[in-house]
Formats: sequence, C-alpha cells, structure tokens
Amino acid sequence: MARKNEIMKKAVGIDYSKFQTSTIAFDYEKMMRETGYTLQEVQEIQRSVGVGNTPLLELKNLTALVRKISPKGKGARIFLKDEACNPSGSFKDRRAAVSVYHAKKLGYKGVVAATSGNYGAAVASQAAMRNLDCIIVQECYDSRKVGQPEILEKQRKCECYGAEVVQLTVGPELFYTFLRILEETGYFNASLYSPYGIAGVETLGYEVAMQCREQIGKDPDVVVITHAGGGNVTGTARGLIKAGAVNTKVVGASVDLTGLHMASDKDFNRKSFTTGHTGFGIPFATWPDRSDVPRSAARPLRYLDRYVTIKQGEVFYITEALAQLEGLERGPAGNTSLTAAFYLAQEMDEDQIIVVQETEYTGAGKHHMAQLSFAKENGIEVKFGNPEDERAGTNIILPEHPSLIRARDVDLIKLKKSYIKNCIENYKVDEITEKDAEFLAEDTKLTLEEVKNILSEINVKVVK
Repeated sequence: MARKNEIMKKAVGIDYSKFQTSTIAFDYEKMMRETGYTLQEVQEIQRSVGVGNTPLLELKNLTALVRKISPKGKGARIFLKDEACNPSGSFKDRRAAVSVYHAKKLGYKGVVAATSGNYGAAVASQAAMRNLDCIIVQECYDSRKVGQPEILEKQRKCECYGAEVVQLTVGPELFYTFLRILEETGYFNASLYSPYGIAGVETLGYEVAMQCREQIGKDPDVVVITHAGGGNVTGTARGLIKAGAVNTKVVGASVDLTGLHMASDKDFNRKSFTTGHTGFGIPFATWPDRSDVPRSAARPLRYLDRYVTIKQGEVFYITEALAQLEGLERGPAGNTSLTAAFYLAQEMDEDQIIVVQETEYTGAGKHHMAQLSFAKENGIEVKFGNPEDERAGTNIILPEHPSLIRARDVDLIKLKKSYIKNCIENYKVDEITEKDAEFLAEDTKLTLEEVKNILSEINVKVVK
C-alpha cells in the first residue's frame, strides 16, 4: 500500500508529477491534453469497435405524463440517449474502448479493472475485441458470502467475455488485492479515472449536442447525468463544451442512500443500487483523488450547475414506467437520471429540451424485480406510499402517484467547501499559494474571491 503510486505509475504509464504546479495545484488541462486523445481520435477508436453513435430517442409518452401533472405551459420534452446499444450495454464502453486501445498500443499483454459494475463488462468486452487478457477485481459479497443479484449478473457477463473475475467480500482488501494483481501481472490499469477513460466519455456529450441540433434544431437546455465517481459528469460536460453547447445546464443526479456506509458489511446488502448513489457521488465530489490513480481526471465540481438526489423507490417506479409507456426495458441504475429528469421537466417550459444522457442494459440480476425481491429477503420493507418517507436500509417506497416523485437539491456550495477543506487537510498545509487558490477556483467553479473567503473561514492564508 505504501508503494501504491509507484505501482500505479507503472500500470497506467503516466508520470503525474510532471503536471504538479504547486502543493495542491496541478495542470488539469495539460494532463488531459498530453495523456489523452483528441475528440476525433477517440471517435475513430470507438467507431472501430462499434462503440458510440447511439440513438437519441424522444420519450413522448413520458413527456405526456409529465404534462398531465405539471402547471399549464410546463413540461419540457424528454429525450433519452440510449447507451444500452453499445456492445456490452452501457456508456462505460466509451471509457473502456480508449483505455484498452491504449493498453494494446503500449504493448501490455492484459488489462485489470477494479469494479463491481458495468465497467467490468465493458473492459472485458473491449479486451476480447483487442485480444488482450483481462482480470476484473470485484467486490461482491458480504461476510456470509451473499451477493447482490445485480453484481452477480455483472460477474456472469464479465466471464462470458472471457475475463477472469476475482471476487472479494466488501472492505479494504479490494484496493490491496488490485495493487497486488497489477504488480504480479504487469498488466495495464484500465482505471475509470484516467484521462483515457474521461476522454472516452467526451464523445457522449458531443453526440448529445450534435444530435439535438440535427433532430430539434437547437442545443438541449438541460442534460441530466447520473453521478457516482464523477467521470460520467466530467466527460459528458467536457463533450458538450467541445461541441459548443456552453449554455446547456449540467445537472448531476444520485440515488439517496443517506445513512448507509458503502464499506460496511452490515449495510452492503441493504442497498438496492451498486452505483449512481450518494455513497459514491458525495465522497468523490468532495475528494476526487480518492480514486485508483494519483490524480483523478474525473472532477465533477468543475462542471456541475446543479446536483439532485432521488429515492430508490422512485427509480424503480420510473424503470417500470419506461418499459410500459415507451417499450424500453433498461436497468434501474441507468434510470437514475431519467427519474430526476421526470421531475425537472415539470419546472421547465413545454418548448424546452431536457436530455437524459444514458441508459444501461438489464438482465436477470439487474432487473428491478430481482432487486426488489432481494431487498425483501434482506428485511427491507417494500410498499407503495410517499417516497419522502423512504429510509435507505429500512424500506423502499414506490410512489402511489407519479406526482409524488421529487428531485431534491444538494447544496453545491457546501460540497465545494468540503472539497477545499479536504485539500487543506490531505495536503497538511496551513497556508497556500495564489496558484493553489486559482486551481481551487477552477476545480470548484467558484471565483477566486469566493475561494479566498472559504479559506479565510478555516483560517488558511493565501501567500504570494
């Protein structure tokens, strides 16, 4: 563990120290530029393996339902970017395509990824296409060796593509095991948080803007993005900017799992979502460099205009509605942003456009009925009622009526203050340079003056 940066550097092929400009500050855009690929290069890499160019679908029936429960003149048109059409069934193919391509280009014999989610299937799929070995390290069981059906479904999919899956119980051994495998094999770390992975998602934001212009004649007013580790938000937002859609509002959405600890053996099977929830969304926003690389390329606070949460029961309800009203059966976690968009559309005018930028495949284990059955088996009450009464780990409340669905705002200023405080604590400083302060302003989408005021509140000086 003490040699983690050394192992990571060898496994990713990036010397992160060259981007460091001060104690806290580093040149983020230089890192993205020098270690990534141009948008056109990424598009060509993805095109060669059938990734990307997924359809943008208008959800006319869900829009009609929104307008039934909205004030007169309200109810934006809802569009859905159907990322389930990618080879392994999620937008993660975009990240994996670039990482695996780069591993092959550098001469690595195989790739390793630590994930219990869709990214493992994406890496395994891309590795099969590039004829590379693949190992997926998966946190999937509690101490009773009971695994969530969604995670076990993903294990099956990874193995189907020919990957070796190392399965672990929840806890700190995941990162240690991951490091050990990287060192023993000499394989490439196909990290979710490298510049390659984020560059892969930029094409998604770019396509959303270009398809909206082609189909509707204008940029989307709002794009809603499921927020977990931050790469989805970061890559999509950067793609929108590269397409020139600078006035489009970027909204992140997470499932509210307040009260559950993600590394707790007791809580592990008391949640019904393995990603897209606040257990990742909050900590990765307030300290992005907690990831498996020294400097994460996923930095959501740079791009978020708004961040909202929704309840588990609300997502399951919208998952069923998407299937029955639109004929699209998609996995629940990918519908996190759709659930938020269903509510946000009610605040917007009828002539406005709101885009949900991803879906994911569903399967026997990922299906919402399997998730609800598993919840009941683990003592979670499942019932219809008001989602405001839902308590993660205790009950799942399906809304009695669609008008009860809500998107609840998270205080972004509070998260930004927490991030700045974490920087001070983790770098163990009581004063920082002007360059550090400027970096914090960029990393939080705040003005320099706002950053200095926050630093003053925690008694940190800015020196020349």
